[in-house]
Amino acid sequence: MRKTLLGLLLLTTSFLAQAQESVFKEGHPETYRVVKGDTLWDISGRFLSLPWKWPEIWHANPQIDNPHLIYPGDMISLIYVDGQPRLTVNRGQGGTIVLSPTVRSSPVAEAIPTIPLEAINAFLDAGRILDDPATIESAPYVIGGQAQSVVAGAGSRVYARGEIEEGVPSFGIYRRGKSYSNAETGEFLGLHIQEIGNGKVMSTEGDITTLNISRSNQEVRIGDRLLKTEERPVTSTFFPSDPEEEINGLILDVPNGVTQIGQYDVVILNKGAVNGLEEGNVLAIYKTGEIVRDRIQNQQVQLPDERAGMLMVFRVYEKMSYGIVLYASRPLAIMDKVRNP
Repeated sequence: MRKTLLGLLLLTTSFLAQAQESVFKEGHPETYRVVKGDTLWDISGRFLSLPWKWPEIWHANPQIDNPHLIYPGDMISLIYVDGQPRLTVNRGQGGTIVLSPTVRSSPVAEAIPTIPLEAINAFLDAGRILDDPATIESAPYVIGGQAQSVVAGAGSRVYARGEIEEGVPSFGIYRRGKSYSNAETGEFLGLHIQEIGNGKVMSTEGDITTLNISRSNQEVRIGDRLLKTEERPVTSTFFPSDPEEEINGLILDVPNGVTQIGQYDVVILNKGAVNGLEEGNVLAIYKTGEIVRDRIQNQQVQLPDERAGMLMVFRVYEKMSYGIVLYASRPLAIMDKVRNP
């Protein structure tokens, strides 16, 4: 009996090791020194055939303060722990690998991002999802600008009417977008609102507030609404991961209105926290198979869905979320499907 259990244990350990090995790309390097301009996704792709599996094979080095952050000059190495392959980091300083405990004085901002920083800027222009449309309907609204102007940009002054929360120094300026519902059940999923910019409160008299526009993505118009800025800091160093739940969703829309979706475009998904999605989750994108005519049997036949890209979820709401396309093998479009990778 003991021999049987021991054999089963060895077989299980061997299977797990092989499973871990299969995650690694054929011909992967044993070591890699991080350079400026690298991203976590690029480095993962050097070692792994499935880059989002990085957290599962990452081995935290206890000698390093915050080993989950990776910097230019660090050395990524393949090691074996209890017979299973793992990736670890040795902190680099001036091109020399230091194995002893060290303290890094460089700011966290210098850690390499998950994806290129210029792509992360797209996060800021994505807008936000409201679970209750009444939130924006009851919000203060822009009634005009200086010299009776109907549009304004950064550096301009605008006037808003409505009840302003005291003690809030600035507000986000938003414009109502599309409302989304489940096509099958009619269930309300959320309302997308586009962020136009930010306004600093200068003064308030009665129900009229004067704001100076400190930042704008586009011109502020009469009727745009004021809301407290979402307290969701954008991080560039979150780790990609598999969703814990089975996901079968759709790309509902694109915030910037493009029709052909490509790499680093932001998309709106019809799945959110209630479906088990979390920030950093990676999803595969599928094009719906075309419908062709079988001329032999005189029938319409739908071809299988075709895998066409991958995205990473970066902001999650109750029933919807935002994702950013990491790569696309062909042009993507609204209503393409998203599933577990």
